[in-house]
Amino acid sequence: MIATSGAKTDSSLQWQPIRMIETPLIRHGLTLLALAYLFWSVGTLDMDWSRVAAGLPRAKNMMVRMIPPDFSRVQLLARGILESVQMALTATFLGMTLAIPLGICGAANLVPRPIYLIARTLIILSRTFHEIIVAILFVKIFSFGPLAGVLTLTVGSTSFISKMLAEDIENMPPGQMDAVRATGADFPKLLIYCISPQALPRYLGVSIYRLDANIRHSTVVGIVGAGGIGQVLAASFSRYDYDFSLAIILTIIALVIAGEFFSNWVRERLR
Repeated sequence: MIATSGAKTDSSLQWQPIRMIETPLIRHGLTLLALAYLFWSVGTLDMDWSRVAAGLPRAKNMMVRMIPPDFSRVQLLARGILESVQMALTATFLGMTLAIPLGICGAANLVPRPIYLIARTLIILSRTFHEIIVAILFVKIFSFGPLAGVLTLTVGSTSFISKMLAEDIENMPPGQMDAVRATGADFPKLLIYCISPQALPRYLGVSIYRLDANIRHSTVVGIVGAGGIGQVLAASFSRYDYDFSLAIILTIIALVIAGEFFSNWVRERLR
């Protein structure tokens, strides 16, 4: 009979947390260096705390002037919201269309190396800059208005959807594509009978997610003059019309919530 009382538990059987750096000295040293750099960065920032203290009463005054919100200009609100939704829908449709050839060309297992490198370079460049920077560029080129906003959101939608599509194609099991190629199928048939059935659900799901993101982004790019309800919000702040600004902010919140419910409903239908 084997005695089990007082037996020591094998340390190899105990769960150990996974650590990226196993050596404690290096791990704790890097942590201290990161904290030291954090404090040094905060200390070198040019923060004028007297201006921060002076801004608190102004913030209180702005909050007081915001309440109650002014919904009297319903037509202006409705026109701005409708323009934002139109911008989001148009940019999403254009992004979905342009992302298909760009995503296919960005898959290393489908196209020759030179085409792959060109497509990946375009995807990387289009994802380099934030929507605000792209919106400023288009506003400078095409002036104020929804055209600049549509083009900005189209660039973001194309880069995002094409990147997801290319990665999904690259992650497909190679045996399925080899089997279709073994039947003598050419490139279009390979796309129709092998790539499309596997990539389509993910492609639609990502596109719906991008539509939801475009609804939110359409309210932001308008601040720099790219149309939509954001442009109305920026104008209201410049006129110190804070009660109307709060009404616009509440309307934007309602729009984003509605877009979230719509995207969830569509994703449930796609499952």
